[in-house]
Amino acid sequence: MSVPATMRALEQRSHGGPQDLRLVADTPVPVPGPGEVLVKVAVAGVNFADVSRSRGTFLGGPQPPYLAGFEAAGEVVAAGEVVAAAGTGPRAGSLVAGVGEGAFAEYLVLPAAGAMPVPEGWTAEQALGLVVNWPAALAALRPLGRLAAGETALIHAAAGATGQAAVRMAKHYGATVIATASRGKHDTVRALGADHVLDSRSGDLAAEVLRLTGGAGADLVLESAGGSAFEASLAAARRVTGRVVVLGLAGGEAAVTNRDLVYRHQVQLVGLNIGVLIGAAPQVFGEVMGELSTLVSAGVLPPAAPTVRPLADGPEVLAELEARATVGKLALRP
Repeated sequence: MSVPATMRALEQRSHGGPQDLRLVADTPVPVPGPGEVLVKVAVAGVNFADVSRSRGTFLGGPQPPYLAGFEAAGEVVAAGEVVAAAGTGPRAGSLVAGVGEGAFAEYLVLPAAGAMPVPEGWTAEQALGLVVNWPAALAALRPLGRLAAGETALIHAAAGATGQAAVRMAKHYGATVIATASRGKHDTVRALGADHVLDSRSGDLAAEVLRLTGGAGADLVLESAGGSAFEASLAAARRVTGRVVVLGLAGGEAAVTNRDLVYRHQVQLVGLNIGVLIGAAPQVFGEVMGELSTLVSAGVLPPAAPTVRPLADGPEVLAELEARATVGKLALRP
């Protein structure tokens, strides 16, 4: 396949948020390094981390100006010398999904080792979530959250891409699921199998969870709400044996002190950053991906059905995500 010299992409010009994302028409197509492949992007996944990066609140995030986006799926069109010489890794013409900087573009470079083959029979669109949302949800539930059959899981932001996957998997593992979402998204979450759906904007969230659990609290909380909801998540967890896995802070930062953990919220608090997990505990991540493959093969996680918009709509899509006005997986098509 002939690869052009330039491409269309979305460039973040400042840390002023999604409104400072601009479509550029003539940025150079990246060249794959020795252990990399070049992918013609079919769809790019949109994640809340993209919003955080645009605001400058994502720790270690890129400095503007930068090509935005980091998740994509598409066709391999070229390979770096090491990959080409070895004859291993993704071949030209194969569909892959992966994580690499500058995904909101027509072409993207991915590490060959991290380019995941799209499951047989799936389209690139259907594979979005395989490398970001689904592994994060599974890591939070199993190796970190230690969810067991018969336990109760409280899952925040259950209508989002990560939340939806978490609800499906938690039910598969035999848990009772209490999910939170804004009122207009409750039917979507119930359809996933959630046993109870609470209003994410409720002022008495912890009290409602305690009522539903007979005063015991949730065995596992997937905390991604942040802000004022963080306190409610701690209060909603079962004392001593309850686990709270923090995998996001969409509502802003929240503080917890050692005094809180001794005298107010006697819970097991765990932080999850999927990028750090990959680098610091590759064996654990490998186990997560192996189990994820089994879940996909068993149909527990069906092909994704993202809402796909044109690349030029990127600023609007990120703004809608920031305003909590979206449901499910979001994507941009170059």
